Amino acid sequence: MASLKELKGRINSVKSTQKITKAKQMVAAAKLRRAQAAAEAARPYAERLSGVMASLAGKVSGDSAPQLLAGNGADQRHLLVVVNTDKGLCGGLNANIVKAAKAKARSLIAEGKEVRFYLVGKKGRAPIKRDFAERIEKHFDTSEVRTPGFEEAEAIADDLIGRFEQGEFDIAHLIYPVFRSALAQDPTVDQLIPVPSPESDAGTGGDAVVDYEPGEEEILEELLPRYVKTQLFGSLLEREASEQGASMTAMDNATRNAGDLINKLTIQYNRSRQAAITTELIEIIAGAEAL
Repeated sequence: MASLKELKGRINSVKSTQKITKAKQMVAAAKLRRAQAAAEAARPYAERLSGVMASLAGKVSGDSAPQLLAGNGADQRHLLVVVNTDKGLCGGLNANIVKAAKAKARSLIAEGKEVRFYLVGKKGRAPIKRDFAERIEKHFDTSEVRTPGFEEAEAIADDLIGRFEQGEFDIAHLIYPVFRSALAQDPTVDQLIPVPSPESDAGTGGDAVVDYEPGEEEILEELLPRYVKTQLFGSLLEREASEQGASMTAMDNATRNAGDLINKLTIQYNRSRQAAITTELIEIIAGAEAL
């Protein structure tokens, strides 16, 4: 059984940890409000851009379609762009993203496809390296930037588009978390390159008769790279919101668990102290009777 000194030390240690987790929870909650607002503000832009893409893509076909839309005619080499966080203490967020990435990789490999990884963020590197070390193409570091934004998304997009044009891969898939709430962040797998042709509908104005100047091909040549950048930018925003939401929840759970442990240790300490006092009294009484 632990001594009174040891129990008191453990109680003080857990209390110190509880203060840290409580502070981290409050910081994550403050950051979450900004990150969630940024992620939600970016979604309508991406949806509207997708609507314009649908209208343009419906008018372009065959050899006139840009390569970013039409692809290179092959689907053998796949690149998985996995967006993880740079920091830990956010529950199972990164583990779920890695799980989705590994499942996608194994599914493609089972179909006889060649799979490579393009890793964004630090936390997904080690678990993916354990199973697919020889398939990791590149690490893109975002840890030196306080809040990764469009500049980082643009750098990633330019690199990926350049690799695609050089024939390094046929299809790129984007794997990232989508923020739903502080309790739910869903790993999502979307095709990034070549850009999938969006389906137009009445809500996006796809049935309207529109004349474009310059022509649809020229506009798509300019619009497609921006679409890729927008998708990557959105994934970084969703990652930030998901990280803060998951961190807030994880730190809240840790704070509650620390409180429960403190209560248990305090009860154990009081019982041990009472037992020690009782033992001491018995010894004193026994000594007095001996006299």
